[in-house]
Amino acid sequence: MQSQVDRLLSKGLSSDLILRDITLSGFMTMDRLIRFIVERIRNGVYELSIIDNYDYISEKRVLQKLSSELELSFLDLDSIDMDYRLTNNVPLAQLKKHTALPVSQDDMYVTIAFYDPLNIEAQEALQRVFPRKVIKIATATKKQIQSYLFKVELKDSVKGLVKKIRDELNSISSIEEQQEASSILLLIDVILKACIRSRASDVHIEPTQMNCVVRGRIDGKLAEIFIFEKDIYPPLASRLKLLANLDIAERRKPQDGRFSSTVGDREYDFRISSLPILYGESIVMRVLDKEKALVRLEDAGMDALSYSKLLKGLKVPFGIILVTGPTGSGKTTTLYGALNELRNVEDKVITVEDPVEYRMNLIQQVQVNPKIGLTFATALRSILRQDPDKIMIGEIRDQETLEIAIKAALTGHLVISTLHTNDAISAIPRMVDMGIENYLISGALVAIQAQRLVRKICTKCKIIEKVPASIIESLGELLPESYIFYKGEGCKECNDTGYMGREMICEVLNITDNLSSLIAKGASKDALLQQAIDEGFIGIFENGVQKALDGVTSIEEVLRVAKG
Repeated sequence: MQSQVDRLLSKGLSSDLILRDITLSGFMTMDRLIRFIVERIRNGVYELSIIDNYDYISEKRVLQKLSSELELSFLDLDSIDMDYRLTNNVPLAQLKKHTALPVSQDDMYVTIAFYDPLNIEAQEALQRVFPRKVIKIATATKKQIQSYLFKVELKDSVKGLVKKIRDELNSISSIEEQQEASSILLLIDVILKACIRSRASDVHIEPTQMNCVVRGRIDGKLAEIFIFEKDIYPPLASRLKLLANLDIAERRKPQDGRFSSTVGDREYDFRISSLPILYGESIVMRVLDKEKALVRLEDAGMDALSYSKLLKGLKVPFGIILVTGPTGSGKTTTLYGALNELRNVEDKVITVEDPVEYRMNLIQQVQVNPKIGLTFATALRSILRQDPDKIMIGEIRDQETLEIAIKAALTGHLVISTLHTNDAISAIPRMVDMGIENYLISGALVAIQAQRLVRKICTKCKIIEKVPASIIESLGELLPESYIFYKGEGCKECNDTGYMGREMICEVLNITDNLSSLIAKGASKDALLQQAIDEGFIGIFENGVQKALDGVTSIEEVLRVAKG
């Protein structure tokens, strides 16, 4: 009621805060608020841009409601294969000015996605650009249109190079000469530079029905970096396969290879994999930065307590140390960090990997090759005859490998390896499930580390975050009396994600005498966990919450990654 609103205003509360509280507390539904806003926009009382002032009102829902009222289609641009040739007809400045993007065309219509479907001036301006076809109006969110216009801008920046490639390919008839064309090498250089500049760990080159899309995995999430027309894909794919010594004529079978290239002033290794898909081959390149192999564990974000616990395990003369976590949680980086701690002139260190990612001095690295029968298990058997002190096994995948690793640990070798489990304690029942006797596990196991990677808040746009009461309630006793959480607002530096780079959160479980005797007796997972907690074990979630309290990451990111 107006009188209640006036009373709240007199207390010095701003009107948009009142509206926020009324809506979020459920006194007024979000649907009703959106219906009201859309009605005012249609009647010309509000501009569509009014929703920019209210961060809790979903722009997408307002646009969907407005589109259905105007009988227009609302497009999710990420889910359609766009015809990028249409953007060649319109000056980019004009599209940016009107926040519009041509999406597709048929014989009669050109479909254009507008942020503001009521902007008649924008529609007339774009109709003049396509005089022979009728414009079909659709809507899409401002963020999506702007991000696709940015991709068009990137595409324009290599327009000259793409034209040069086309000219070269048209003037050369034989396939051999086409592969030697220099301009395609320049394009590969541009792609690699752009991906490395944006800190991508993997580069994905994928043909679609209409385009060739280049995406990079940045801080664990894929982001589109380039989009080319489809005709650029075949010479690009062939040249990359040639660089990695793959068979360029073989397009029906998956292939793997690697090549090195200098990007900027540093040399990188690229591990390349090709997979036949519907429209050609999906090519993925893993970027292997040689300097990252030499990263120290404390620099990877390992807190001092966890680091000292792991170091204690690494100093033991024999036994097995396991690093666990899902795919993409940085286990390999941790293994290399541990190898850095272990390698010296006095010890013989041998690794078995699939494949060898980073090449290191003072370490003998074996790459498994199942085609010729060189598996983890067979390589391990031979390694034991090589008089090693320390052994690193890339991954324990089966009972045979685990059995040999445990035996090696019991006969005086230090073995470090990875296992796919969600937390440290789960590794023990997993080994029992794989058919290893409890007494062997208790005798061999030294330490288990479980880890995940969380994205770090971008320091350029870091702001204090108001965390919902429900989350604060769920964290309970993990929070101190006074606490502050942060988040990234999103800026140019971090591509509007609010995050820049990643860091490890982890839990390290040292196997004490008490735990060892419980494992030998076949105690349950809960009993093991309780014993570990009694001895001061700190779980991965608590470690993550501490990182959020320290302002390294956001609480939302910790909940996404570590809440089981």
